[in-house]
Amino acid sequence: MAEHYRDNVALGPDHPDNHASANRWRHQESSAFRAHAAPRGADERGGSRDLANFLNGDRVEPPKSAGSGGSKSKPIMLAGNARNGDNGPTYSAQHDPIGHDKNAEGTHGTLEVKCGPLLNYRRMENDTWFGSVLVVTKGGGLGDSPDIPELKLRAAPAGRPPVDHVGGNVNGANVNRATDDIRGDNYGIVNGVDYSNFKQPESQGHQNGVQTNGANGPNGSGQASGEMKVRGTKLYSDRENTFWRFDLQVPMHQSELKCDYEIPSLIFTSEGKRDKQSFYIPAIPESMRIMFHSCNGFSVGTDEEAYSGACLWNDVQREHAKAPFHVMLGGGDQIYNDGIRVGGPLREWTDISNPHKRKEYPFTESLRKRCDEYYVNNYIKWYSTEPFAGANGQIPQLNLWDDHDIIDGFGSYVDDFMRCSVFRGIGGCANKYYLLFQHHLAPPPSTYTTDAPQTTGHQEVGLDKRQLENTYVLDEKTIDSSYIIGAKPGPYVVEHSRSIYARLGARIAFFGIDARTERTRKQVNYPETYQIIFSRLRKELAAAKASSSPIQHLVVLLGIPIAYPRLTWLENIFSSPIIAPIKFLHKRFGFGGGFFNHFDGSVDLLDDLDDHYTARTHKKERLFLIHQLQALASEFSARITILGGDVHLAAVGRFYSNPKLQIPVDNDYRYMANIISSAIVNKPPPQAVANLLARRNKLHHLDHDTDETLMKFFDKDPGDSNKTSSSNKVTMPSRNWAVITENSAGANPTPVTNGNGAVSNGNPEDASERQGTSKAKDGHSWLHAGEVDAGTKHKAADRSSHGKGADGSLDICIRVEKDQHDSEGKTQSYGLTIPTLKVEPGVSNKTLEKRHPAEGTVQEHH
Repeated sequence: MAEHYRDNVALGPDHPDNHASANRWRHQESSAFRAHAAPRGADERGGSRDLANFLNGDRVEPPKSAGSGGSKSKPIMLAGNARNGDNGPTYSAQHDPIGHDKNAEGTHGTLEVKCGPLLNYRRMENDTWFGSVLVVTKGGGLGDSPDIPELKLRAAPAGRPPVDHVGGNVNGANVNRATDDIRGDNYGIVNGVDYSNFKQPESQGHQNGVQTNGANGPNGSGQASGEMKVRGTKLYSDRENTFWRFDLQVPMHQSELKCDYEIPSLIFTSEGKRDKQSFYIPAIPESMRIMFHSCNGFSVGTDEEAYSGACLWNDVQREHAKAPFHVMLGGGDQIYNDGIRVGGPLREWTDISNPHKRKEYPFTESLRKRCDEYYVNNYIKWYSTEPFAGANGQIPQLNLWDDHDIIDGFGSYVDDFMRCSVFRGIGGCANKYYLLFQHHLAPPPSTYTTDAPQTTGHQEVGLDKRQLENTYVLDEKTIDSSYIIGAKPGPYVVEHSRSIYARLGARIAFFGIDARTERTRKQVNYPETYQIIFSRLRKELAAAKASSSPIQHLVVLLGIPIAYPRLTWLENIFSSPIIAPIKFLHKRFGFGGGFFNHFDGSVDLLDDLDDHYTARTHKKERLFLIHQLQALASEFSARITILGGDVHLAAVGRFYSNPKLQIPVDNDYRYMANIISSAIVNKPPPQAVANLLARRNKLHHLDHDTDETLMKFFDKDPGDSNKTSSSNKVTMPSRNWAVITENSAGANPTPVTNGNGAVSNGNPEDASERQGTSKAKDGHSWLHAGEVDAGTKHKAADRSSHGKGADGSLDICIRVEKDQHDSEGKTQSYGLTIPTLKVEPGVSNKTLEKRHPAEGTVQEHH
């Protein structure tokens, strides 16, 4: 086989074949021969086109937008999609002096996989999908890797007929399995599009890090293989693990694409993990199908068997198989690292009873290594655990972190204690692996330790050479354009925050705010960071508004709910002097047990309450943030929908114009639903807590013109369970996850029914007729047609009608677990629809006070 590849290099791909029988089927039972013969089959037919030409065949090139800032990192690009002037890294045979492809088909795997593949989504730009794949392999260090893994990807319209594994007929067409070509009457036809006459590259070669199969036939034309190859980029490597990233750029198509990828040089040892995976990219005219989750792990002490493990991921995979998700939004707590203080290296520190001694405890290089080892091993274990692991390589992820990604309550304890060495140390360790596993980014070369003074600064962490012993860290000098970098390092994690903006297809955009890096007990984000964030959002929305595809929906991920019942009375009790005697008994005799946390000795629930935007300490910042979002919605006619997790139950809150203003929701820029979906894995709170929150669900006035409350959403408990009181229709204490789908304006209009059987496409007049009234009294009742019959009877809860409308609205479905003991994770669906927004002068901007509430500026926030 090596001789064959040498002949390819020396004589060209069309040299006489002296190594195999002319009959391709003679050695069909030999896998080695199949790997060898398949490329020859392509040569015999005249070669194959590169992926970009294959996919761009029926594309209409969009006008170049002036403000579309591309990534400065120059990731590997697909051949055929490179622009003049791109100087990205190119494929190099420097590790192979005679030019062999070490990862060519037929070679055996040499790198053992410990975790992955993990698939990430980054952004869309100029009708190109940007993402990455991460794999963690065993061993490594500072030296050069003996092998550099290579990813192979093939893409085709998702509706392409399936191909028999050993050849045969599909719809009367003769199938050549070696290349999945279809010949016969339907030759070259896929979904009604003829691909048979597209031009091919003139020669085989390597472009911008991607190797393409471009050998030509006699006339310079041949059949499409649609294959690209990407060499791995080593992000980080120490004695135990090496992190490889594969940067992907896939030209989008007029129809949905199914992308199959594999990394043949890797050895997969874990059960259920295969080297071949698939994912989907939406058509150019369509928006993404979105899956949202949060709290993806168990708190310390939870009986995991009693909750059947991470079984709701089985439900995710079932739904993905029926209608593939294009993106998976992680709302925080993608992993629970709290065990570091129970069975991990912080156990000794946690057991110190004196808070002062605990505060002064040093975070040495030795302790850092042990914490480092805990975080990476916990990540590898959790991200390799089925059924969660199965979704990681099939649905592109877009994640932001929260406290449990570090440790419970990080950022919300008293400032004096948060600045202690141990918290700063584990903040650095957690950030390192958050960047690697959840963002596929190289980490900082050093993190905080007390015995290296150069690492203890509050503006930057200096280099500690001990941390780089036999360790490689990629020096990434550029940052992907999807990130919005904070103004200055956080107070406890000395790194800049990373918020995210990305388009989710044609008419939906995503903005996720990093609400953990800069967090203290009294702030969520710096005022300067808000200035950067809203300047960037205005720039993006303005560019989209001037294009042929403006943003109609902006999905905002805050992690923690923002339209949620106030618990100020509980904060007052936990902070009041009446708790002081109990705290004293706890310090001296351990009285109160788990009622107090293990860090600063405060009431354990207090850090959770202080985390909330509705907390007393965040009241002004919350008001400012909502006013800024209202201003964006008003300026760009973009409906804003907020996603939140953290609280381990499901609910739907919303802001809306005071009913006295009589503004229809279709014209109400203040109407913003807060979809609260939590947790997909962790245990829910007791029924009594959910019912208490429901009783605290008052009508609140954010300002004179804006009201807020939770809506009645749960018309029944899931399945046959009895989770809530008969009066609680607003909170659901069961595990859950959410689906968000646009009723595409580009789809064929198909009337669908709400639960009462009446035909509706989201028209408010339809709802008014059914309800016999033209307006709602207050937020405890429905506010628009999409809220009528919200719950199990709503059309968005029905798979046959979810997302099948044509008015541009969003269908929201929260899928709630029926039985925690069911390992299959079966769920009950609850739905509502969020309409598009059309700002009407003289209607939308009516106010009850002289100052318009959307005129707030960054300077007004202190």
